[in-house]
Amino acid sequence: MADKQKSEEIKEAVRKHYAEAITQRGGSCCSPSPTQVDASSPGKFVQMAGYTQKELADMPEGVTTFGCGNPVNFMHVKEGQTVLDLGSGAGMDLILAARKVGSEGKVIGLDMTEEMIEICRKNLTQAGIENAEVRFGQMEQMPVADCEVDWIISNCVINLSPEKEKVFGEAFRVLKPGGEVLVSDIVTDKLPDEYRSDIKAWVGCIGGAVDEAEYLQMMRDAGFTDVKVVDKMVYGQESIGTLANDACGCGDSSGVDKGLLDKFANKVASVKVSAKKPG
Repeated sequence: MADKQKSEEIKEAVRKHYAEAITQRGGSCCSPSPTQVDASSPGKFVQMAGYTQKELADMPEGVTTFGCGNPVNFMHVKEGQTVLDLGSGAGMDLILAARKVGSEGKVIGLDMTEEMIEICRKNLTQAGIENAEVRFGQMEQMPVADCEVDWIISNCVINLSPEKEKVFGEAFRVLKPGGEVLVSDIVTDKLPDEYRSDIKAWVGCIGGAVDEAEYLQMMRDAGFTDVKVVDKMVYGQESIGTLANDACGCGDSSGVDKGLLDKFANKVASVKVSAKKPG
């Protein structure tokens, strides 16, 4: 875990990065912008992340995603349940989850970026979603009551936290007994230490990612049981280039240093992890 000063520095860098990304669309690779969602022609990264054309067809125009894998497809939620989305961003997973829980259910989005929350609320309204709310706050100290939710989902966000143990501890607290977690995230495989202290690598979802075994153990240490990887995609050189470039709107790997791609290839993976709070 990073020290307090370093943690705050990382959080502020992440907040600033994604605030700029959502408000300065069409930027260069040096100023990343989100992946636009287009049901008729989804980008490579959106397809890699597991979103179907059917799911995207009813999305408001201009909905964007920074995610690495669709968690909602793997969530066996029941109508009437409550779902919490950590780092809800522009609201795509929130919209999909809201439709799954139905009018008797509820979804809660949590984000620390005010710009994201503003856009998310507009997208929810445009999508006709009435069973959702978005709260401002941090994953390490969630503005959510004890045992308030049945499910927690997240999409490529927990890796950004310098205090992941706190995130999993809070997730355990706010889940009802018997509640479940289904998160998509980035994990690594013995990534060189030099990238762990690089702020740019943190905000790019790689520097803060931990090895898969460590990620799973942190969840177990928080009290979760049945912790397991239910889906995994290792990024080779081509797909790591797509990950880097679709997120900044470049469309091919020409904008990313080839030496970095070589070092990251096959050492970074997107995983979907499920776990339960004992009931």
